[in-house]
Amino acid sequence: MEDYVKPKKHLGQHFLTDQSVARAIVESLNPSTQNILEIGAGTGVLTRYILEKKTINFKIIEIDRESVSYLLKHFEGMENIVLEGDFLNYDLHSLFTESFSLIGNFPYNISNQILFKAYDYRQQINEVVGMFQKEVAERIAAKPGSKTYGILSVLLQAFYDIDYLFTVDEPVFNPPPKVKSGVIRLVRNSVEKLDCDEVLFKTLVKTAFNQRRKTLGNALKSMGAKEWPSEHADLLSKRAEQLSVSEFVLLTKVAEKTIPLD
Repeated sequence: MEDYVKPKKHLGQHFLTDQSVARAIVESLNPSTQNILEIGAGTGVLTRYILEKKTINFKIIEIDRESVSYLLKHFEGMENIVLEGDFLNYDLHSLFTESFSLIGNFPYNISNQILFKAYDYRQQINEVVGMFQKEVAERIAAKPGSKTYGILSVLLQAFYDIDYLFTVDEPVFNPPPKVKSGVIRLVRNSVEKLDCDEVLFKTLVKTAFNQRRKTLGNALKSMGAKEWPSEHADLLSKRAEQLSVSEFVLLTKVAEKTIPLD
């Protein structure tokens, strides 16, 4: 069984089989990165190219026991690299004391959760290179005014510069997914802290996009706002998808004085 890993639907596994695509993904990492965490290595299609980088500190988190056995059998010296477990439940501070890069062919069924976790660890994760469902990849990289611009677009673009790198077609996977995939790169920008309450910022962004058809003035009423200052009427007459990150920061600063914080 260790010589073959059966893709498991409940884990969202679609194993990449094209070596040129795998190499291109790994080569998209910053060449100087020394700490790398791979999520869901599967049969090691990315792993073999990561190992070529001679990275000082490389870890893999893999939830599939069959994949863990395969990796340990087919790659030398992996005993201290492969960790069996669920990335979403892992304390990443226990893996790295310094900043690190995150890479993977991320399972489509938990890709948003992976990105929300990257956001939570933004002070430590300085780079993310990964393959997502094309629609998700485009959403993360979308600019204000786009119909695909959403919650994760704003939260991640507040702290990362994001590039959509390339599209990957369905036939290069086993089993082939029903949709195309997209590879994106997130690189930490110079923003250490937003010029507003970051917890309120996240809440406000989520509230605004959860009612994205409404103007912000109406969408944010559920947050218990008092009367908004009239000088921000133009901002509040817009919909969430029309605001840039800096405008959401400005709106959060106004909200700090307008919304009762318990």
